[in-house]
Amino acid sequence: MGETSAIAPTTSLRLSMLGERLAVCRLDTGSAVPDWATAAQLSSITRTAGELSVVCPEERVPVGITCERGWHALRLEGPFEFGMTGLLSSVAVPLAESGVSILAIATYETDYVLVQESQLDLATQALRERGHETR
Repeated sequence: MGETSAIAPTTSLRLSMLGERLAVCRLDTGSAVPDWATAAQLSSITRTAGELSVVCPEERVPVGITCERGWHALRLEGPFEFGMTGLLSSVAVPLAESGVSILAIATYETDYVLVQESQLDLATQALRERGHETR
């Protein structure tokens, strides 16, 4: 069993903004993973009992697919240990307090926080005010 360590509320994290605009798409649960959903700097495919969700660059999404466009990803500079607690909340809480809605994606080594383009300046300002570095 691994050890657990916590991020202190005053810990400064470094976040990098990925350059491409992303879309969050919903497909029927029985759909095959489409080719357009993969082979990008960031793509995420999640299947549940009720849907197949895809996050990928918006220019790859065909016309007619149900999606929300205009998202940008902030990558928490990792890697981080699995037992580390409070990592995502140290970013999510200041964003929520500033009225910024997010979509979080976790990978093996790090987390990504997706923010709508219309809230991107507000998000980076809120994070910097909490001592995080955004670039």
